[in-house]
Amino acid sequence: MSTKPPPSIEDFAPETLEKIAYSAAAAVEAREPNDRNRLGYNVWIWLKERKGTLEEAIRAAGARTTLDDKQVLDIVKKGLAERGVKV
Repeated sequence: MSTKPPPSIEDFAPETLEKIAYSAAAAVEAREPNDRNRLGYNVWIWLKERKGTLEEAIRAAGARTTLDDKQVLDIVKKGLAERGVKV
């Protein structure tokens, strides 16, 4: 029995909210890639809906990292500012 190769993955365009959020979260060092993905998802939801604060979104992600929430917030803010998003 043969299997088919997995489908190719298409990246988001650089100007989309998804790419901006996940790129900002990529700079945070996390224990596992899933922690970084969860952080990126929560930042994306915050960018999309602007409910609550960015700090609340980061805390809600529950990303396991060696950094404290303030350091993670600073890194994400810097990443968003580099991509032209006002926080």
